Amino acid sequence: MTSSPVTVPAVDPAALRAAHLAQLFVHVPDPRKARGKRHPLPAILALCVAAVATGAQSVYAIAEYAADVGTTLLKALGLGGSVPSEATLRRVIEALDAEILSLICGAWLRVRAITNAGRLVIALDGKTVRGARDAEASAPHLVAAFTHADGIVVGQTQVDAKSNEIPATQRLLGLMDLNGVVVTMDAMHTQTVTATQIIDQHGDYVLTVKANQPSLYRALKALPWRDIPATTAADLSHGRRVRRTTQAVTAPTWIEFPGAKQIVKVRRTRIAHSKKTIEVVYLISSVSMTDAQPAVIAGWVQGHWSIENRLHWVRDVTFDEDRQRLRTGTGPAVMATLRNLAISLHRLAGATNIAKAIRNTARDINRAIKLLLTT
Repeated sequence: MTSSPVTVPAVDPAALRAAHLAQLFVHVPDPRKARGKRHPLPAILALCVAAVATGAQSVYAIAEYAADVGTTLLKALGLGGSVPSEATLRRVIEALDAEILSLICGAWLRVRAITNAGRLVIALDGKTVRGARDAEASAPHLVAAFTHADGIVVGQTQVDAKSNEIPATQRLLGLMDLNGVVVTMDAMHTQTVTATQIIDQHGDYVLTVKANQPSLYRALKALPWRDIPATTAADLSHGRRVRRTTQAVTAPTWIEFPGAKQIVKVRRTRIAHSKKTIEVVYLISSVSMTDAQPAVIAGWVQGHWSIENRLHWVRDVTFDEDRQRLRTGTGPAVMATLRNLAISLHRLAGATNIAKAIRNTARDINRAIKLLLTT
């Protein structure tokens, strides 16, 4: 579980823009007692990130990488010293505050993120680390904040035991700077409290309305859609035909949802393997039609699901996350954060295939050093 309450160390945005990643690790709180420490935390984190960026899937694999190239890597980063043992790496990984590590690195990544239709658009969605389940507790469930345009992770938190994604997502949003950000989430998060929080933090939202909000759903469905012009776009990729018909209207004053400015109806007609399916989705957004046309809103919702195949799928398949058995302390969340960071660094360096980027980095230590010296 994450610690509570969390206080994220303040880092000057100018320093974030100027610093390379390895320099940022000095802001991560060290969970160890001062007495007996032999290895500085920035050196340990640098080794962990470099190892995971080359494909290390476990603490033991990180230790093997550190033993092979640790001295060379640390000297190149100006963090020269002895290489920590597997036991030291494990103790640190199992005690670090994963949420603070993720948010500090996420703040560094955010100033390097690219925008989507002139806005920074972030998807929030959860994933369970199934391999970390034990006999006494359920597997950790982690909510990540993921940028649509470039596929980097700018924050992550763990869902508390006996809770669900909604309060965890609200918690993560509260720890992030949402000024100028558009947040996309699935229908579970179409909650008035969440919408109010995003608006209060000077952000915007695009939310899907389904039957979990029956009154709102009925109100949106009852709007005079027959009288509203529609635009249609076709997609013939991946061996299927998808036609999306989009309509939008300024949110009526009687729609009781915080900050609502635009209602969008999207009708998807999909033909694959000679089978036709039709789906109608209603969207509600705090972004006005002047600032974002309906097609842009629909595109943001479509882009939301990139978190599934560009983050969750990569962690599962490329890093084999669901079969990793680390279960102690914050270890599962810290390892997930390291995987998020490795994926983000590769994307920041221009990678479009993470598995290929990992293989390339594993062949040459200078490539790992270059990732850690990214500014």
